[in-house]
Amino acid sequence: MLKTGQNISQKQSQQQKLSPQQIQFVKLLQLPTIGLEQRIKEEIEMNPVLEEADPVLEETLQETEQDWDKQNEVETDKETEDATDVEPVDQNDEIDWDSFMHNTEYDGTGYSGFSQSSGDEDWRDLPNPYHQTLLEELEHQVSLLDLDDEEMLIADQILGSLDKDGYFRRDTEAVIDNIAFNHGTLVSGAQVEKVRKMIQRLDPVGIASKDLRDCLLVQLKTSNSEGEIKSLAVEMLENYWESFEKKHFSKLKSRLDIDDEELREIFELIKGLNPKPGGVTNPDEDNRQYVEPDFEVFYEPSDNDNEDEDDGEFVIKLSQRNTPPLRISPEYKMMWDNFKKGEEKGKKDKQARNFIKDKIESAQWFIDSILQRQNTLMKTMRTIVSLQEDFFKHGDGLKPMILKDVAERINMDISTVSRVVNGKYVQTNFGVYELKYFFSEGLETESGEDVSSREVKNVLQDIIDNEDKQKPYSDQALTNMLKEKGYKVARRTVSKYREQLQLPVARLRKQII
Repeated sequence: MLKTGQNISQKQSQQQKLSPQQIQFVKLLQLPTIGLEQRIKEEIEMNPVLEEADPVLEETLQETEQDWDKQNEVETDKETEDATDVEPVDQNDEIDWDSFMHNTEYDGTGYSGFSQSSGDEDWRDLPNPYHQTLLEELEHQVSLLDLDDEEMLIADQILGSLDKDGYFRRDTEAVIDNIAFNHGTLVSGAQVEKVRKMIQRLDPVGIASKDLRDCLLVQLKTSNSEGEIKSLAVEMLENYWESFEKKHFSKLKSRLDIDDEELREIFELIKGLNPKPGGVTNPDEDNRQYVEPDFEVFYEPSDNDNEDEDDGEFVIKLSQRNTPPLRISPEYKMMWDNFKKGEEKGKKDKQARNFIKDKIESAQWFIDSILQRQNTLMKTMRTIVSLQEDFFKHGDGLKPMILKDVAERINMDISTVSRVVNGKYVQTNFGVYELKYFFSEGLETESGEDVSSREVKNVLQDIIDNEDKQKPYSDQALTNMLKEKGYKVARRTVSKYREQLQLPVARLRKQII
């Protein structure tokens, strides 16, 4: 018999939850330098207690405050006694302003920082010029075509269905059904294909193609080049696409009745075509994208006449570019002093005290989180440098290193190190590197020495770059060659590394020399 009812029971469990301060620290930790700059601006806008400190005037203000405190020491003691009559916000609402104003403010000098020229700050604030998107350009070109109302509906459907590479991969029937459902107009498949082919010849040529073959063919047929090579290229794509795709050169020469030189010219002509007509980007956008190093690391040899090259030290700097020094506003100190004097009482008085207290705590948490972020970033960077000394000295000799190696040395969780590493860059004597670059798995050589998997990838890349392009090495041949160089690597590992290097299989690396 099925029993129904309600039961009440108690269960005790332990859960670990992050405090608001910890959540704020984690969010700040994963921000790169540019992101931190924006986050600080947002916090200053939201919290009136938090403000930028003028590093030039800060020392003068501190001296003035000290003199003012000495002159009013007796009066301040009396005011403190009188303030005991004021209704407190809570039992611990007294604020140590000396600590807030001096000891814990973020002045941007907690660690060696490096700044870059700010000459480009003015033009960064200027609005970017407006550029038409590819879709807008195509819509304008379509409006200039001689299309009737039905064909304009079809063109609108085609343009709205293009993927990021500019291909139209939607079924013709879907376009027909959509127009019929939304506009009550019945069009034919022939009309859709007619409009699509008209759009294909717009700029960029090849847009709205169904596949790569269709895209290359329309570009060939509309190109200005003339002659037998163009005709042979069209014939090859139309009739022998599979052989072309798989680079079966012998079959192509036989079926087209051509020699190596003619086949090379055909391939060179096809290489000049655009396989992704929709992948057009605004050149101005590319110019605006740059990497802002979060660290600078340089090795400075000793000035002594000692011949030992290792007698030197590393200079590690954390970028403070456009990161303003922060403090809690002195104006709110005066407001707090007025509350302590008890000049105003009542409900509004209590609300104001609560408001100031909340904003002060929020500002202090933010300043502390930035200081903690600095400390964590520097500890992580110092550890990476200590584990990869050879690289930062000479630019090579990268050793195997994983996140756990760094986490154990700085007594932090792996997830924390991961947040530090993600999206951060370091400027070295040998270029700018993402911190992720220094982390790689280890492999053992024939001599028993541990080497970085990145080093093996570099050797693999070098072998493939210098291989005979008419007879490229298979993955097994690459495995054998690596073993000859002392790297014990399995064939499946070689395949994985090759794919990570974005290198195709041997058949697709084959070229006509």
